[in-house]
This record gives sequence, C-alpha cells and structure tokens, in this order.
Amino acid sequence: MLSTPSYPLRVEATLDPRLTRWMWLVKWIFAIPHYICLFFLQIAFLLVVLIAFFSILITGRYPRPLFEFNVGVMRWNTRVSYYCSMVLGTDEYPPFTLKDVPEYPVRVDVAYPERLSRLLVLVKWFLAIPQLLVVGVLATSGWSTYRHFDDYGPFSGFIGMLSLIAVVVLACTGRYPRGLFDFLMGLFRWTLRVLAYASLMTDKYPPFRLDSGGPDPSPA
Repeated sequence: MLSTPSYPLRVEATLDPRLTRWMWLVKWIFAIPHYICLFFLQIAFLLVVLIAFFSILITGRYPRPLFEFNVGVMRWNTRVSYYCSMVLGTDEYPPFTLKDVPEYPVRVDVAYPERLSRLLVLVKWFLAIPQLLVVGVLATSGWSTYRHFDDYGPFSGFIGMLSLIAVVVLACTGRYPRGLFDFLMGLFRWTLRVLAYASLMTDKYPPFRLDSGGPDPSPA
C-alpha cells in the first residue's frame, strides 16, 4: 500500500485522554499572557516574511536564523491554539518558547529549504489565493489568514465551531469525540500548510487534501 506524500510542514498531535469537562471554559483567560507575547511576535513574523522576500529574490535563499524564528512563532501559536481556541485537545499549559517541545501534545516542524525559486517568490501570494479562500472559511476571513497570529478569538471560523461542538460533547459525556478530533486536525494541518506557503517557507504548493488524524502522513 502506497503512503501519502508528505508536505514540508508537519504537524503531530496527541489527544489528551485526561481532558476535564469544564476547563475549556476558562483556558482563554489563562492564555492571556501568551496572547500578549504573540501579538508582538506576529508583528516580527510579518517583518521577517518581508525581509525573506527580498533575500529569496536576490539570493534564492531564506536566511536560516529568520526561518527558524518564524517556525518558532508558528509552533508557539499552534500550541496556544491547540490548548484554548482550535481543537482544544489538551489541558497542558503551553510553554513560553519558540523551540520545539517534544513532550507537548502538539508539535510543528517545517523542513528548511536550501534553495527557493526567485521567480516563484514573486507570484506565491497570487497562487495562494484559492487556498486562502478555503482557509478563510476554515479559520476566519481570507485576508486575516495572512495575519494568522492576530486571530486569537476562541471558536472562530469553521474549525472553531467544530471545536466548540467537540468540547460541548466532552462536557456532556466526559469524552472528546475521536472522529471529530481527527477531522479537526486535518483542517488545522491544511491551514498551517497554507500559512507556510504564503509565508514563503516552501515552494511546494499545499495540496487540496485533508490529512486527518494526529500523526502526519509519512513520506512516500
């Protein structure tokens, strides 16, 4: 059986089996310090994308320190979202770090590209429009997909609505519906892939494919 080709961005998640029924009601309050940090980090994220644009256009390379910084911001934001606004698959408080945290229930990694197309960098945002329209429905408005880290509101967009349904089921039954978790991770993974492409981190166009479940597909 052939495996599904992987994307340069990978998301691995584990559903916490010890989720409490009502903690999701107050998680967003606990996450306020994270929101403050991420407000400034997302500004830096956009500035780095702008610098990377000119660097790729001139040299064909995304400066590695800047690349690692933006991957770190994506990791941080993903952990906070997974904790309190999208999926809500853990009660474990997110760490304040840009680094990968192997023991945390959700992890994000993006393969560093040694070379990027100088021509493609000029049209990536245009090519991403169909994907942004899809992600705009999944997460929030289409334009704010470019400003992904501005959107901290709990239960925003289609992903947020499904996350709310999941935690309401959790509150009533004590169990987070596994099928809904898998579907949400597929939507969440799709959103992050589009963000990575629009942020110039890869030349590989995001697939119109729902890779559901906690584990990311392995390379073919």
